[in-house]
Amino acid sequence: MSSLTLDARTAALSRPARLRTGGAGVRSGAARREAGRDEALKDLVLRARDGDAEAFGGLYDHYVDLVYRYVYYRVGTHPLAEDLTSETFLRALRRMPAFNWQGKDFGAWLVTIARNLVADHFKSGRYRLEICTAELLEAGVPQEGPEQAVLEAMTNRTLLEAVRRLGSDQQECVVLRFLHGLSVAETALIMGRKTGAIKALQYRAVRALARSLQDDPRLA
Repeated sequence: MSSLTLDARTAALSRPARLRTGGAGVRSGAARREAGRDEALKDLVLRARDGDAEAFGGLYDHYVDLVYRYVYYRVGTHPLAEDLTSETFLRALRRMPAFNWQGKDFGAWLVTIARNLVADHFKSGRYRLEICTAELLEAGVPQEGPEQAVLEAMTNRTLLEAVRRLGSDQQECVVLRFLHGLSVAETALIMGRKTGAIKALQYRAVRALARSLQDDPRLA
């Protein structure tokens, strides 16, 4: 994502290192680190809302991968995903002065902007939604051998095909919850639903996936 560029106002932003949580430790220590991370992010959000360009650069660094992964899954091509990700942050920058902190993850707000941009893009009628399965199946871990690679690729492809057969709401719920790792509350915010509705939608989607995969002869 280093090729992503914002407009002239953001091109000169200095980008502090990503915020990190600590590694393994006692539960209380992990909770303190998590609380510290949340406070640091809140501080960045409030400073960015007040016009601090460096703070907005920190938010860009922390959330750009999340936004890009979401957009790329929906549009299927890297150049378009990069363009829409850049536009997401440009819109966020323009709207920052009016941003109202409600204690929710700032990333959920960014993904909501991205979601609307993707919807507007496809409503324009110029493009058709495609998922590049080959790119989604890029190897990320070492394989034990060619036979294992074929089996794992086939299984992953089968799962992706099953996800694509879900209804649009169930598909989006599965992608947000399991591909991007968003919480139920964040998914509810993005999809404009209540948390109870997201839990029910997730339950039905998982049941539908289980039935679809159970009946697939390739997994027999």
